[in-house]
Amino acid sequence: MAGPAPARRLPDPPFVMATVATLNEPWAMTFLPDGRLLVTLKPGQLRLVNVANGQVGTIAGVPSVAYGGQGGLGDVVLHPQFASNRYVYLSYAESGSGGVGAAVARGRLTLDASGNGGSLTDVQVLWRQMPKVGGNGHFSHRLAFGADNRLFITSGDRQVMTPAQDLGSNLGKIIRLNDDGSVPTDNPYASQGGLAAQVWTWGHRNPLGIAFDSIGRLWSHEMGPAHGDELNLIERGTNYGWPLVSEGNHYDGTPIPSHNTRPEFRAPATYWVPTIAPAGFVIYSGDMFPYFKRDGFIGGLASQALIQVRFEGNTAREFKRYPMTRRIREVEQGPDGALWLLEDGGNSRLLKLTPALP
Repeated sequence: MAGPAPARRLPDPPFVMATVATLNEPWAMTFLPDGRLLVTLKPGQLRLVNVANGQVGTIAGVPSVAYGGQGGLGDVVLHPQFASNRYVYLSYAESGSGGVGAAVARGRLTLDASGNGGSLTDVQVLWRQMPKVGGNGHFSHRLAFGADNRLFITSGDRQVMTPAQDLGSNLGKIIRLNDDGSVPTDNPYASQGGLAAQVWTWGHRNPLGIAFDSIGRLWSHEMGPAHGDELNLIERGTNYGWPLVSEGNHYDGTPIPSHNTRPEFRAPATYWVPTIAPAGFVIYSGDMFPYFKRDGFIGGLASQALIQVRFEGNTAREFKRYPMTRRIREVEQGPDGALWLLEDGGNSRLLKLTPALP
């Protein structure tokens, strides 16, 4: 009798890359139902990319952004009912009284008849970081919709740290809102009113990736201080401890107590020492790479890598690291199951990853 079939050996890496377009300081992307791609550029432009031919057009009507440091135009996502309401959601840094802070707006997308551009109309600001502060770091402002059409927003600590433990501020939090920016009545601190009512979880530093898995759980990664980057399972009303605990230390070498010293704070599902500098996040659900299904993929900035994460219950671990030779800002899954990457910085490539032949 024949024995069991040998395990399939995958090429390393198990994908090939093709350059589709080149862009200036891209930050995030999302696919339209017709297969074209919206890409944000940090200086404040929204591009429309025809991935079939690499043609790049412009979407007008984007709010003015405060560009500098980590600030500028950020994430872009579609409303779950985009096909009927045409709503596109954008995050960005804006100037105002007291300094700078992140904001989230939505507008209705109309595409030109030429198919190479369009505009946003009826643009409304739905949410703002409060208070605005000086500096140009830790805006975070990643966006994700849940199955119930609730909008989740990552709100960084703006390098001020202590507001992450203050429910009177929405800095250092993950925010949950209705799709129109109003506050759901079942948020954990809704009865407190004010900014606390927006909060879903708190004690975060600089969350730069957020995604739902196949069973509806929410995961987010965030940059640690000097090392200690985290991947967290995000659960209602939970405090993740920043800046009171961390798996890294302050940049001047001052130690920070580890999570195991303060069990009242949620420890990360996994963490990285040394740093990977995570950015962008997708949990794979496609068929093109069946051996990737249910794994997470994180872009690495300082690590210049694509990081594959395998989930194990409420924990996770790095499964594989693919060197990319450039900083990776964003990861997305295409409609056909291909993986798409955006490099970070000027003259950066939009890359399509498809399976390598065995």
